[in-house]
Amino acid sequence: MLTKMRKNLQFAITILILLGLLTSCSQDTKKYRIGVSQCSDDIWRDKQNSELKIGAYFHDNVELRFAAAYDSDERQIQQIDSLVETGIDLLIVAPNQVSTISPAIDRAYDKGIPVIVFERKTNTKKYTAYMGADNYEMGHLMGEYVANRLNERGRIIEVMGLEGSSPAIERHNGFREAIAQHPGVQVVATLQGDWTEPTAYNTVKQWLDKNKDAGNIDLVFGMNDRTAMGARKAFKEVGGALPLFCGIDGLPGENGGIRLVQDSLLDASYIYPTHGDQLMQLAVDILEGKPYEKETKLMSALVTQDNARVLLMESEEIMRQSRNLEQLHEKASQYLDQLDSQRTLTFVALAAILLLLALLAGIYMYYLQRARIQDERTKMEREQLDFYTQVSHELRTPLTLIQGPLDQLLRTNDFRGASDEARELFSIVRRNTHHLTGLVNKMLDAQVGTPIQEMTSAQVDAITVSQPIATPAVDTEQDEDAPTVLIVDDNADIRTYLRSILQGQYRLLEAEDGQCGLELAREQVPDLIVSDVMMPVMNGLEFCQQVKKDSISSHIPVILLTARALEKHQIEGYESGADAYITKPFSPELLLARIDNLLQSRHQLKDLWGMKPATENVAEAATPTEAIVVAATTPIEDAFISQFKKIVEERLSDSNLSVEDLAADMGLSRVQLYRKVKALTGSTPIDLLRKARLAQARRLLLESTQTVSEIAYQVGFASPSYFTKCYKDEFGTVPGEARKS
Repeated sequence: MLTKMRKNLQFAITILILLGLLTSCSQDTKKYRIGVSQCSDDIWRDKQNSELKIGAYFHDNVELRFAAAYDSDERQIQQIDSLVETGIDLLIVAPNQVSTISPAIDRAYDKGIPVIVFERKTNTKKYTAYMGADNYEMGHLMGEYVANRLNERGRIIEVMGLEGSSPAIERHNGFREAIAQHPGVQVVATLQGDWTEPTAYNTVKQWLDKNKDAGNIDLVFGMNDRTAMGARKAFKEVGGALPLFCGIDGLPGENGGIRLVQDSLLDASYIYPTHGDQLMQLAVDILEGKPYEKETKLMSALVTQDNARVLLMESEEIMRQSRNLEQLHEKASQYLDQLDSQRTLTFVALAAILLLLALLAGIYMYYLQRARIQDERTKMEREQLDFYTQVSHELRTPLTLIQGPLDQLLRTNDFRGASDEARELFSIVRRNTHHLTGLVNKMLDAQVGTPIQEMTSAQVDAITVSQPIATPAVDTEQDEDAPTVLIVDDNADIRTYLRSILQGQYRLLEAEDGQCGLELAREQVPDLIVSDVMMPVMNGLEFCQQVKKDSISSHIPVILLTARALEKHQIEGYESGADAYITKPFSPELLLARIDNLLQSRHQLKDLWGMKPATENVAEAATPTEAIVVAATTPIEDAFISQFKKIVEERLSDSNLSVEDLAADMGLSRVQLYRKVKALTGSTPIDLLRKARLAQARRLLLESTQTVSEIAYQVGFASPSYFTKCYKDEFGTVPGEARKS
């Protein structure tokens, strides 16, 4: 009995030691504290701070501490010193001015704290890394834009940023150097601002009150969008025609520069990148001793009326995704907090049970205690399972309400009798629903890390893989006479959608990029091509140019189907040789109508190029291949027909001449020759060969004294009887009657 109790006590002590080690290990993770000193507080810095927070989501051991100086040097110095005193591991600072903040930065650096200077420069060399955009280049490029916008002649006003700040100095230098290259552009005034709209308004208003020739101002350049808008407000109050206004920042959002350009309040802006996530990654690399760049220049771009709408759409989508990520992070944090609480309770409960087990004496008490421990363990596992089930329920319920009814619908008789198009659309919905389910499962796996959740994820993945809905293949059994349409798009779902629209009416071919599409067009010679524009390997514009340049495929109509909806994009499409340009989103009826129209137009051209009727006048039958003479619409097609005529004339007497021989002489395959000639003339190569032979025979009958048999052999017929039959079928009389007439 005592021996068992001693062993139980030793076992309990060992477990407690292990639990203590595990608990200490879980709390021993290095925590980095990063101080962020912002010189001001505006929407640009709000965006950057938000990006820093999002970047920190990917590093559980990072804590951010923010401070904003509101354009005050003294306040920023105090804030930097305060951050250092709290024990930060790294300092990120945007200096208000070049020199005033340097002593505070030096003090932090001298204490061994890595310093990242971002956005604005300082005159101290005591910093670890610098990240920011090239403000000189921004000013220079904006100066070039202004000069070009004013057609090399005009009067402008420059509204500066905060005096002494590096962006204001560098933008001014770049802008003035660019303007100096254009003598016709005159800077009539350089006004001092401080980056804010009210100061810019007051400064410009005072200047306008003193200068009565404000109507001669053609453009105002504000060193950020807020100063440009302040200047605009001042000019608007004065009245008269407003000049153009340009700024820098190009922020997204309701009051951002991109929106202001789109709404024509600003003529142009320049994106001043924030890249808080990249800044956060640089800070973590420095703290973890990883390689990093001493100087990092951020890329930026000009915003004008031409690209403002696209940039605004992209930025709004990024902002929407960022908000979703923040919401997910908040939920994940709540779940992790609950999980930590459960883990702590589990450790405490297990320790209490083990201690109680060690103190109990006797076999009876030992077994009784073991049963109790087992009951408690079962209860805790059930509570833990209930917790995980509740978490899973909150995420899976919406997915079930989508996936469940969908799967139920797929098992109904209505779905079994549905069209291939409907089955394809259901397949796309179901596949993406399963994909979303998989993402939720992976998130739960990462949060929980239990075998229960891992098994659930594996089961869902197995369901997604093992139970796909069969997708219809290209209808290879389609009638050979049906027009062939080649679909070229790198998005598999788009190809599936187009196939659901076109199948049944056309023979369909598919390619996933322009290069593959070009090879397929040359090999199969389809009747029409529907192509995307933005594709890897070879884009749609280059693909269209290559199709129209090739003698095999030059006649094929091409429809460009793309989301590039601007007028200049459509001009590019038509200049590349496209026959139609349809922007996304589009209606299936529009696409079908355009395809039918192009095919009908091609059919009308075939009628115009068709066979000339036989003539009784020898003088009118100028050549033995009059049946092949067509009005080609392009030099490429004209050269193709001329080559085909020449080969037929040279080998007209060869009775063994076949389509394969003609194709070989043309340097094409049999299929390529057949479809090209059929598209241009409306007749097959063998029909044209036979008609050419009959036309030559008719000429010989009228001009020569040779016998019918001799003429038959001379024009390539294997037997006179077959020649007579073909002649009568073509001209309605036997060869002998031609001479009598």
